[in-house]
Amino acid sequence: MDRKLIYNPNSTENFNDRRTFGGNPDGMINFTKCKYEWALNLWDTMEGNTWFPKEVQMTQDAKDYKYLTPPEKRMYDLVLSQLIFMDSLQTNNLMDNINPYITAPEINAILSRQSYEEANHSKSYAVMVESISDNTDEIYDMWKTDAKLMEKNNFIAGVYQNLAGNIDDKKIVLAMFANQILEGLYFYAGFAAMYALGKSGKMLGSSQMIKFIQRDEVTHLLLFQNLINSTKQERPELFTQELEEEVRAMFRQAVDLEASWGAYVTDGQILGLTKDIIRQYIEYLADRRLEAVGYDIEYGVKHPIPWVDAYSSFNDQRTNFFEGNVINYSKGSIDFDDF
Repeated sequence: MDRKLIYNPNSTENFNDRRTFGGNPDGMINFTKCKYEWALNLWDTMEGNTWFPKEVQMTQDAKDYKYLTPPEKRMYDLVLSQLIFMDSLQTNNLMDNINPYITAPEINAILSRQSYEEANHSKSYAVMVESISDNTDEIYDMWKTDAKLMEKNNFIAGVYQNLAGNIDDKKIVLAMFANQILEGLYFYAGFAAMYALGKSGKMLGSSQMIKFIQRDEVTHLLLFQNLINSTKQERPELFTQELEEEVRAMFRQAVDLEASWGAYVTDGQILGLTKDIIRQYIEYLADRRLEAVGYDIEYGVKHPIPWVDAYSSFNDQRTNFFEGNVINYSKGSIDFDDF
């Protein structure tokens, strides 16, 4: 499959011909005629959620960091280093591996917006690193010295690299699921670890920064879940039993990797985050992600740490970050129940 043309004056595609991928767009983005209304709603939400890393006060974190216990400091550094990797990867992946094959202009627009937000998260991590470290390279280069971190990074990058070559219809669909997994599972052990520090009254600026980042990640998750569901309506023949088995295998691998990572960074030293609780939490999230794209659940477990939901929410909105159901998700006055 070829990448779409960015300017295609010979296109005869009309509104009803538009497809998530495999279409023939002329290259124009026309927000007055959006086939995928969820994309327009999501754009408005993302725009309303605009924020900047320097809005978050980190002065107290610089003081708190010096008094973290060795396990807390180790956890903070490892989580921050891993988050840096994932948002760096995703900034480029969206523009290089995903957007060139998506042929609905309104979806191209929100993927571009997402790529900006991923880069903004990288700026956020820079603010955090600069606040707490005299040698920023120690955290940025931690993947080179920590074998477990390198293992996780290599696995995630390998999935994307395998899906990027010899593109066909099935690989594009699998890439959608890979992005759903990245946005919906791979960040969450790290987020919970940061919130555990905040819940204990430490590193409150960092916890607030992660809240802003997670709020963005929920819209990114919704983007790919809606993209999968729209593609399923247009191309049901692609969603075979074989595909479902591959997707489930991807989810099981992701759950094992993220649960193992969460256990590694907390090391049994962080109150309220045992390895069993972390695994059940990731399994719970996986079930919610599978349900969101029309598949039966895999694990059938309850949410083991509901305090994370409450802690991650902003006071001026009613949002369940982990179900992905957004009721009032903007800084502004936008209200809608579904995308």
